Amino acid sequence: MTRMRVGLTALLCGILVVSGCGRSADDRAPDAAGTIGSGPATGTVTMWAQGAEAEKLPELLTEFKAANPDVTVKVTAVPWGAAHDKYQTAIAASTTPDIGQMGTTWMGEFAAADAFAPTPTDLDTGDFYAGSVKSTTVDGITYGVPWYVDTPVLYYRTDLAARAGATAPPTTWDEFKALARAYQTGAGSAFGVGLAPKDFQGFLPFAWSNGASLTTEDGTAWTLDTPEMVEALRFYQSFFAEGIANRTPSTDTGAYHQAFVDGSVPMFIGGPFEVGALREAGGPDFAGKYATAVLPKGRSSTSFVGGSDLVVFEQAKNPTAAWKLIQFLTRPSTQVTWYTMTGDLPSVQEAWSDPALRDDTKLAVFGQQLESVDAPPSTTQWAQVQSSGNTQMELVTVTGLDPAAAASTLQEFATSIGTGS
Repeated sequence: MTRMRVGLTALLCGILVVSGCGRSADDRAPDAAGTIGSGPATGTVTMWAQGAEAEKLPELLTEFKAANPDVTVKVTAVPWGAAHDKYQTAIAASTTPDIGQMGTTWMGEFAAADAFAPTPTDLDTGDFYAGSVKSTTVDGITYGVPWYVDTPVLYYRTDLAARAGATAPPTTWDEFKALARAYQTGAGSAFGVGLAPKDFQGFLPFAWSNGASLTTEDGTAWTLDTPEMVEALRFYQSFFAEGIANRTPSTDTGAYHQAFVDGSVPMFIGGPFEVGALREAGGPDFAGKYATAVLPKGRSSTSFVGGSDLVVFEQAKNPTAAWKLIQFLTRPSTQVTWYTMTGDLPSVQEAWSDPALRDDTKLAVFGQQLESVDAPPSTTQWAQVQSSGNTQMELVTVTGLDPAAAASTLQEFATSIGTGS
């Protein structure tokens, strides 16, 4: 999505309910993937985009139009809050644009409605971060490509860490917890770290870093009550049980940024948009008081990957030119330009070698983290599982429910609705 905060919230979106659009065993298979070809784009391409992307795209597309003088690109701005339903309605009415900007967690439900054209065979996806490509793959078929990515990393106050006796970021779970405690005992912070008490998705990096998986490798069954999952839940719960994290943090806009600035909560896990928000909350000099780091390691250091994907709809009127536009938008040089215009992080690995990203110490960490990321399965059932997971997380963190019992309840619910595979 436009930012990790929005991308994560999108997991709560409802399941696609379009009569006649769900794929059953008797439905047609998707059309075979074609090729883009090497000629210039021609004709009119229609594209729906959300947020800042819709505002900035016309400026970015001047280069594309110069190289393809016989093409016209019409960009329609759609608010993020209305986008899911607008796409859903357009699919049902066969009035989709050629290109859509998809929240990564929408891919499964819309692919199940046969809404997308498969990615052409000559559009190379090899340079995209593997974790981001996972969101475009449904039932073994790739639809679209990652446009930009978001991933959470660790933000921590270096000045307060020094006061507490720490000179380096935590690299393991034990060091992470020790630093959080030290902030309280050595730097006077009210809480050592800000963690979401009711957010199953916010917990997922801990699960993945502990070796847990959400499903079996073939995606046919949920695996939410494994020892690795329970152990990660227990570790997460301990921060709340021991008073290191707040069970009832403020949900007011900007509250956790202000808590980070004033030192009452000197460590949190967040996406790249936090850099700008912290500059606004703390002023230009505040940047020297904190740093970013990859997530502390359990068995691994694995974060969540979100962002936006670009797709061509099955009903597109000009699919060839649409794919050529997507090809342009995912070139390394275009992605760097797009980053300088919007702050959206490139999904293409080669773009991260550009000095604009490589030489920014806070942002370079995101490129490092993207080498170890994961995403929920692209399935229509995920939103329901995630919502049920939120309920269990609240019971674990706020009321102290045994993590094994919470995982068992979540597994039972998930098994009852299946994975859709």
